[in-house]
Amino acid sequence: MADPSAVAPACPVCAQRAPPLVRVVLPWPPSALSPNARVDRRAVSGLRKSYRHDCGWLARKFGARNLAGRRLSVHLLFRPPDRRRRDWDNLIATMKAGLDGLADALGVDDAEFRLSMDMAAPVKNGAVDVTITEVPS
Repeated sequence: MADPSAVAPACPVCAQRAPPLVRVVLPWPPSALSPNARVDRRAVSGLRKSYRHDCGWLARKFGARNLAGRRLSVHLLFRPPDRRRRDWDNLIATMKAGLDGLADALGVDDAEFRLSMDMAAPVKNGAVDVTITEVPS
């Protein structure tokens, strides 16, 4: 995985926020996790667990620490592997396991995340740049 500080410039939405608490680059989620995928649910279960674990591990590797008790804003910058159109609702559903892994690494409930999203130019193999900031009180 690339160093988060070396990835493409931060999106304009993130630039207007407070300095990030955590910035991590996650792998593009497996296509079988999409709600539109026609895959046996038993096969999806293993993929979901694996992607959740991988995302949590990467978050810890990039400096995620326990942020319990803080209000967090999570910005997802999707960098797809190709130029196909994607629906926002399917992208979020596909990222569910990744967001759960991120929440595990941060020691927070993912229901408390305030999500925002953007789409960037495609990159080889795809990626999801995650920027976490604290929501001002």
